[in-house]
Amino acid sequence: MTYLPDIRAAQSDPESLEQLYRAAQQQDGTEEFAADVLTCYLECPDNLLYAAWYHRLLPLPQAQPADRKNGKWKLAIPFSVIVGLIFWALSDPRAKLSDDLPYLTLLWAPIAACFAIAFLALAAKRLQKQSWLVVIGVACVTTYAMLWAPLVGQRDYRFLMVYHLPLLAWTGVGLSILGLGSDPQTRFAFLIKSVEVFITAGIYLAAGGVFAGITFGMFGALGVSIPEVIMRLVLSGGIGLIPVLAVATAYDPQLSPTKQRFEQGLSRLISTLMRLLLPLTLLVLVAYLIVIPFNFTAPFHSRDVLIVYNVMLFAIMALLIGAAPVFEQGLSPRYHAALRTGMLVVATLAAVISLYALSATVYRTALGGITVNRLTVIGWNGINIGILCLMIYRQFKHGPEEWLRSLQRVLSIGTTAYVAWGMFLILAIPVLFR
Repeated sequence: MTYLPDIRAAQSDPESLEQLYRAAQQQDGTEEFAADVLTCYLECPDNLLYAAWYHRLLPLPQAQPADRKNGKWKLAIPFSVIVGLIFWALSDPRAKLSDDLPYLTLLWAPIAACFAIAFLALAAKRLQKQSWLVVIGVACVTTYAMLWAPLVGQRDYRFLMVYHLPLLAWTGVGLSILGLGSDPQTRFAFLIKSVEVFITAGIYLAAGGVFAGITFGMFGALGVSIPEVIMRLVLSGGIGLIPVLAVATAYDPQLSPTKQRFEQGLSRLISTLMRLLLPLTLLVLVAYLIVIPFNFTAPFHSRDVLIVYNVMLFAIMALLIGAAPVFEQGLSPRYHAALRTGMLVVATLAAVISLYALSATVYRTALGGITVNRLTVIGWNGINIGILCLMIYRQFKHGPEEWLRSLQRVLSIGTTAYVAWGMFLILAIPVLFR
C-alpha cells in the first residue's frame, strides 16, 4: 500500500498527517508510511512538516550492549572450531566415493548450515523449535542424496549435488530465520544479507589462503616437510572455521532481516559496487548482442558456450539483487529513477540473450534426447528467464512509484521457485534417471 497521495495532500495539515500515521499503525504499514514520508521530504526538503516527520521517524542507531556483542562470539568460535575439525576428518584421502569424489565436497555445505542454524537459534534465544526441525530436514535430504550418490549409474547426479546441496543448505538457513510466512521485503533483506555473508566468507578465505601460503612457504624455505595430516588441518580445518564466523560477522541473530544494518560497512560497499557494475554490465550485454549474429550457431553445437551463458545468467541475477536497495530511504527520486532504468534495461537484455541460449539447449535436447544435465539447465534457464520477464512486466504495470516493492515481490517469488526446483532435482533425479 502507498501513502504518497495522502501525504502529499496533507503537506500543510499536521492533523491529517497524524491521523494518516495512526491509520498506518493499525494496518501494520508504519514502514511504508515512513518510506513515503522520506520520498515527500526529498521532493520538498523546505517543507517544515515533512522535515519534522522525517526526523521523527528516522531510526536512530542503537549501541549494542557489551554482553550482546560478546555473546554471539562465545557461541560462534566454538561452533567454528567444531566445524573445522569435522572438515579436517572428512578431508582424509580415504573418505571419498568410488570415482574419487571426496565426501567433503558433497557434505561441507549441509554441515556448515546445520551449525550456522544452531548458532543463530542459540544466539537469538528464539525460534529454536523451528530451527531444530529445519536441521533435521536438511540432514534427512542430505542423507537421501548420499544414499543415491554412490550408485554406479548416478555419476551425473553426484556432480549435480556438488552445486545443489549448497542450495539446500542456504534454504535451511533461510527457513530457520524467515519461517514459511515471510513477506517479500523480509525475504529480500535476507537475500541481501546472504550476499554479504558469502562475500565475507570469501574475504576470510582469501586472508586464510595468504596466511597458509606464507606459513608453508616459510617452512619450505627451511627444508622442513610438513606432515600431510597437519596440512589438512590447516587447509580443510581452516576452511571449516569460516562459515559460522562469516554468519556471525555479517548478521545479528537478535534482529530480524529487515532490522539489520544495510547502509554501513560491507553492506554499503556491496550495494555501491553492484550499482557501479550496472552500466558496465549493460555495455557488455549490448556488445554481446551485436556479436551474436556473427557466430549465431556456437551454442547450438558447443556445450562449453552454453555453460558460459548459464554462469552469465546467474551472475546477472546476483547483480540485480545486490544493486537493489532494501528500503527507499536514503536515495533521492532521481537516483531511484536512474537505478530502476538501469536494472530494467539489464534485465531486458539478459532475458533476450537467455532465450537465445535456452533455444540452443532445447535444440540439443531434441537431437540427443533428455539427460540429467539438460533437464537441469532447461529448468534453471526457464526459472531465471521467468523471473526476468515477470520483473519487466511488473515494472511497466506498477510504474516508478511502486518499482521497489514490485521488484521485491518478484524476487520473493523467484526465491520460492529456486528452492522448489533445487529440491525437485535432489529428490527426483535418482528416480527419473536410474
